Amino acid sequence: MPNFICTACGTQYAESPQPPAECKICEEERQYVPPRGQTWTTLEVLRQDHINAWREYEPSIIGVGSQPTFAIGQRALLLRMPRGNVLWDCISLLDAATISAIKALGGLKAIAISHPHFYTTMVEWAHAFECPVHLNAADKDWIVRPDPAIGLWQGDTLKLWDGVTLIRCGGHFEGGTVLHWAGGAGGRGVVCAGDILAVATDRKWLTFMRSYPNFIPLSARTVAAIGQAMVPFAFETLYGHYFDRVIAKDAKSVLEKSVTRYIAALNGTRDYDRR
Repeated sequence: MPNFICTACGTQYAESPQPPAECKICEEERQYVPPRGQTWTTLEVLRQDHINAWREYEPSIIGVGSQPTFAIGQRALLLRMPRGNVLWDCISLLDAATISAIKALGGLKAIAISHPHFYTTMVEWAHAFECPVHLNAADKDWIVRPDPAIGLWQGDTLKLWDGVTLIRCGGHFEGGTVLHWAGGAGGRGVVCAGDILAVATDRKWLTFMRSYPNFIPLSARTVAAIGQAMVPFAFETLYGHYFDRVIAKDAKSVLEKSVTRYIAALNGTRDYDRR
């Protein structure tokens, strides 16, 4: 039986003879069902008219995303480290060329994912590279294809190896997670954020939302907690959820001023007439 994939969000479901009646991810207020209605595909069909493109940001960080764009345009990051590579976030398309390329670069020791909009075909990736998937336990109810490869971590941080730490920020999802790598950006530190810390279009600010497509903001208290979770971590560069959403310099200060601006806007204490 096939594992059907939602064409709107890219999530792959457990085996079934027919497509699910609805997509649990898309029916929830943080995502949406397109006006055309719910449609489905499979990995086999997706491989026929999509390929994965690559972008090297720095020698140890490579972006991977599908062309033409599929679902919400997810982009993953391959972090190459001495003690084993990590795939940050996940995309729906996994084909022979992608498997060969990643194995040539050292394979994967683990997959870590920011939140359910990037779960996509994570089980397929885990099986192909014989590695675990790290998800925060707060988001366990959004797993629609259970598998032994999926491991749930508790608490606020999970240390991996080579200076990599997963940080639970919450916000967009209760278990919303970012990855901090102390050795990235030439030792100045990087954060891989998905859209838990979303890079704005001007690349000068970050924003924080419960729902991006449906324009549902987060509370001031929640955004303050996100900022507080990031206080212990130094970083120069922040990678967002699309190929071009990167803050290359001073990303920690961008985060701090973005938290302040967002909270002021919510509280009505920002004087826009003076800007």
